[in-house]
Amino acid sequence: MSNKIHVPLGARAYDVHVGPGLVPRSGALIAPMLKRPRVAVVTDEAVGTLHLEALRAGLAEAGIEMTSLALPPGEGTKCWAELQHVTEWLLEAQVERGDVVIALGGGVIGDLVGFAAAILRRGVRFVQIPTSLLAQVDSSVGGKTGINSAKGKNLVGAFHQPSLVLADTELLATLNSRDFLAGYGEVVKYGLLGDAAFFDWLEQHAPAMAAGDMEARIHAVARSVQMKADIVVRDETEQGDRALLNLGHTFCHALEAATGYSSRLLHGEGVAIGCALAFELSARLGLCAQETPSRVRAHLKGMKMKADLSDIQGKLPDAQTLLSLMAQDKKVQAGRLHFVLARGIGEAFVTSDVPTDAVLSVLEDALAAR
Repeated sequence: MSNKIHVPLGARAYDVHVGPGLVPRSGALIAPMLKRPRVAVVTDEAVGTLHLEALRAGLAEAGIEMTSLALPPGEGTKCWAELQHVTEWLLEAQVERGDVVIALGGGVIGDLVGFAAAILRRGVRFVQIPTSLLAQVDSSVGGKTGINSAKGKNLVGAFHQPSLVLADTELLATLNSRDFLAGYGEVVKYGLLGDAAFFDWLEQHAPAMAAGDMEARIHAVARSVQMKADIVVRDETEQGDRALLNLGHTFCHALEAATGYSSRLLHGEGVAIGCALAFELSARLGLCAQETPSRVRAHLKGMKMKADLSDIQGKLPDAQTLLSLMAQDKKVQAGRLHFVLARGIGEAFVTSDVPTDAVLSVLEDALAAR
């Protein structure tokens, strides 16, 4: 019932396993990578409570010993202080260059631990065991690692590919509805950016997937991973095509900054709202049909997801301030914002030729509707 997606990056190639029961099999899957039967695992306190002992048992089946560190949960953990904490702990645990570090958790843990692995002893291998839908379909694959700065999200980091990804779809059953749907924001992004048939499939099957249909979950995760892997292989360090994966993210990162990277807005929720805004901007620029943004928003709302700025609780800054926050985005080049826009569902493209007044108009109207 599980799938295996190969990411062919030469000497840095790796496999992504997608399906149920992978944590109990983790020892058998990881053992061939090890020079000695021990690993260091970093997780967060919430995930550790749910899954750490199951991972310990899975590793023990193959005779692998595990030492672990649990960090506070939440976006605030992606910071300099916790990066230093993890790095010093790994050194204290005598992790050698030939060892393997395991990131057990969502996107925060994966990004932070991957970055620590990238800089520890100038690079050690790491395995991603993503426990959230968002991490399984997006952040665990592709090698982007990093932490947040006071200046913005993910501004400090490195490209460091994992050596293996185990996306155990049974772990998704432990997510609450909000976290699952936030992850779905990244799933729907893949259909919107490059696969209209996948978006059609999601319109039909996503409600069953959200309700727990395992076959639908495996298909959605595997298709998302395959799409990301294909793009990463074409453009590993985001010089071209990989920027397509940022559909919705220019708006999203500004909204995350405006809400203080807090629980007011989860990353996947920001992506969903950002995708809706990107399609609205595309329609206003005459790039796609006027009814396309309505179809996108209708699907998001049908899934009971955040789709508009009015769905974000609390005060938001004005449109000009949001535009200024966008200027801190990593995708700014030569002082110009790069947007991912669309000529239709599944037809995204990257451009810097976007009039500022058009962006301001979209933001002003979205704020006025709150």
